[in-house]
Amino acid sequence: MKLRRTLSTIGLAGLAAASLFVINPASSVAAGTGDAVCGTTAGADAKARPGGSAKQDPNELTDDQAAARERDFAAAIRLRSKLDGSAQLAAAINIPVAFHVIKENNTVGEISDQMINAQMNVLNAAYAASGFTFSLSSVERVVNPAWYPIVYGSNTEKQMKAALRVGTMGVLNIYTGELSDNLLGWATFPKSKANTADGVVMLGESMPGGDAAPYNLGDTATHEIGHWLNLYHTFQGGCNGQGDQVSDTPAEAQATFGCPTGQDSCRNKPGLDPVNNFMDYTDDACMFEFTPGQNARMVSAWNAYRA
Repeated sequence: MKLRRTLSTIGLAGLAAASLFVINPASSVAAGTGDAVCGTTAGADAKARPGGSAKQDPNELTDDQAAARERDFAAAIRLRSKLDGSAQLAAAINIPVAFHVIKENNTVGEISDQMINAQMNVLNAAYAASGFTFSLSSVERVVNPAWYPIVYGSNTEKQMKAALRVGTMGVLNIYTGELSDNLLGWATFPKSKANTADGVVMLGESMPGGDAAPYNLGDTATHEIGHWLNLYHTFQGGCNGQGDQVSDTPAEAQATFGCPTGQDSCRNKPGLDPVNNFMDYTDDACMFEFTPGQNARMVSAWNAYRA
């Protein structure tokens, strides 16, 4: 095993339950495991994966899984309220970010400091209205062909995270590299019990300046961090039930791709499809907003699980 570390581990923590984001449209499948995955397969416009595998991953929680998560979330809020007297402890939150750049060799998988800094700028702009800011705490470059590409759910992914993850539950660990099965990225939902799985994995070329157009403006990270802060997809639950559990996010029957206008897939519910929302599957250039309800949910989740 060839391994080069440029920074030392400063601690570890984490939470489980994954969410994946893949590169182009296909039908949804339920995981049945509690994991939420953003799933689609590569198309001709996905430069990072021309002619890639058509393997499909689960891309959203089942109704039962979402209900279980909501019960856990409510319990975490109640516990935090008892401990601290309020479920809304903080409105302005800074999140340290530790980047782990996974490489096959000295060049394959490399991500420049310029791309990382540009990604940080994207995150701070996307989350400005939410009260979250992001500060770069470390960049670590690791050469290890056994970890490349990063394979979702594999033993090597677990080994990688166990070896590299740093910080407390409030530190965002981001792992970049080539990913398995045409995936753009995946993330963990928060849970009360910490473990080394916690964090975001994303295709390095989805960062600003990468070659994964139309997903190369940095909003794969925005989307996956939304899951890390307990947001579901805008199309969670389709046109029925509580959807994504956020009242001001219009219901959406299924994931949207490209950047359509005037789309209304749930005509029995108010509002057009939220195609400009960071938690849909549209092109990066189409995404530009979280709703106030999503912002409030993320702050509540931070205080319940990560503060």
